Amino acid sequence: MKSQAYQSVLFVCLGNICRSPLAEGVFRSIIATAGRGGNLLVDSAGTNGYHTGEAPDPRSIRVAHEHNIDISEQRCRQLAPGDFARFDLILGMDRSNVAAIEARRPKGAETTTGLFYEIALGEPKQIPDPYYGTDADFERVYRMILAASTGLSKLFL
Repeated sequence: MKSQAYQSVLFVCLGNICRSPLAEGVFRSIIATAGRGGNLLVDSAGTNGYHTGEAPDPRSIRVAHEHNIDISEQRCRQLAPGDFARFDLILGMDRSNVAAIEARRPKGAETTTGLFYEIALGEPKQIPDPYYGTDADFERVYRMILAASTGLSKLFL
């Protein structure tokens, strides 16, 4: 891991409708509260393009809103080769996401990649996809993302 603070981060999940948009919103909120919101590049993407151009899942929008975070204007997009030049940190929500990120890494790209929770908190936990779950699953994912985002912010501030 780099010794200096990062300047950009891309959060990645499968469809960019549940976990990664929530991570983008939570992390933006944390860094804005710390007074760094305008100085950092923060975004999210999916490893597939099934939902390109769509808003996040209504359940992710709702759980974010319940915690005073608005992600309703985000639009889903797919991870692109150019992301490896734009971002100095690309984080997957689970090991499958990390494998898909690595499979798309352009030759020579030096971007740091890894498992979000592990890079942020040093624990090799995966953030589960709540898509087929209940409202409680979305709340649990929010809490995991909040903890990881709080830890990750220390690498940016």
